[in-house]
Amino acid sequence: MSSDLPAHPYGADIGAVLIDEPTLQARVRELAEEVSDRYRDAEEDIVLVCILKGAAVFLSDFSRALTVPAQLEFMVVSSYGNAAESSGTVTIVKDLATDIAGRHVVVVEDIIDSGRTLAWLVDTLAERDPASLEVVALLRKPDRVVVDVACESLGFEVPDEFIVGYGLDYAERYRTLPWIGALRPEVYR
Repeated sequence: MSSDLPAHPYGADIGAVLIDEPTLQARVRELAEEVSDRYRDAEEDIVLVCILKGAAVFLSDFSRALTVPAQLEFMVVSSYGNAAESSGTVTIVKDLATDIAGRHVVVVEDIIDSGRTLAWLVDTLAERDPASLEVVALLRKPDRVVVDVACESLGFEVPDEFIVGYGLDYAERYRTLPWIGALRPEVYR
């Protein structure tokens, strides 16, 4: 954890940088290599399912680092709204445009917190009969996990703090930071 904050537009809202940009980018490339190795012999393009909005930045870098053909799909599911804690009720706001039956599907997730939303999503997608279904997640908070979801590739484990940057937000702010930081508690309480 670094206490030296790079220049950013959010003043004193960020308490610390947890994962700097070079470390983050290197690990995203490694995750893409791991997934590429697993699907090297796939006969069809894999389908990357991005959970918007949080995973969009991760998907962008991850997909460009893949060395196998991939198609991009997007879903919006909601369990947070503008709250700091999940409501526990998951709703699909935007569903997939592509039929994933018989396809190799990789869910691209920004962060596994409690695991409830991701577990629900994996179960929902599994009902659509994909050839395979796996999760690649950038971050996981091990101290918060309530429902353990299989994650074939994981970027980093992070502490139980409010994490922002690189697509992750609080009330739609902080997504554009190029690194992962911890939001000061007084900002979200």
